[in-house]
Amino acid sequence: MSLSLIAARIAAAESAAGRVAGSVRLIAVSKVQPLERVQAVLDQGHRVFGENYVQEALGKWPAVRDRYGAVDVHMIGPLQTNKAKVAVELFDAIHTVDRPSLAEKLAKLAQARGTSPQMFIQVNTGLEPQKAGILPDAADDFIAACRAMDLPLQGLMCIPPEGEETAPHFRMLAELAARNGLSGLSMGMSSDFEAAIAHGATHIRVGSAIFGARDYAAQ
Repeated sequence: MSLSLIAARIAAAESAAGRVAGSVRLIAVSKVQPLERVQAVLDQGHRVFGENYVQEALGKWPAVRDRYGAVDVHMIGPLQTNKAKVAVELFDAIHTVDRPSLAEKLAKLAQARGTSPQMFIQVNTGLEPQKAGILPDAADDFIAACRAMDLPLQGLMCIPPEGEETAPHFRMLAELAARNGLSGLSMGMSSDFEAAIAHGATHIRVGSAIFGARDYAAQ
């Protein structure tokens, strides 16, 4: 599937949901993708990308930005606390704030730098023990704690359990965000982003539908 087809589907979903055209940001998930595929998408004019691994992003994006100019790169994978300093210098947004120790580190870095990437709290809406994220019942308190640290919160992020109906998870995240006065909703991937847009997604994450299947063995 091409970038233009994804863009057309986003526009149709925005219209169907009564959303303002262009209100949804497409994050092209470029993790573990060959540089030539990333450059092909850049050459089509797209400038918002998502990465899961700090080291991979560090080896890729500084040179790409030198060539293409301003490119927004979003951290959408788990972030180790010891890599937070590199992350705040490299990424324009971090979607995976998922524990107090990481929030404290990011807040201290933001205060020291005087600027910060946009921050999203990851919520484990499916209560999955193997998945990162604050549990829904603890999310209100965690949001308050992050604000008390002066961590600049943009919104919430979730990854619904595989094989489950995703709409209830998107609805839960939207209600949690609204209750806490947060405008950003990072939710929806290749298979379900129209449903996410219908429930208010502001950022969707689409990878293989744009770039093609990833070849992890080639890494």
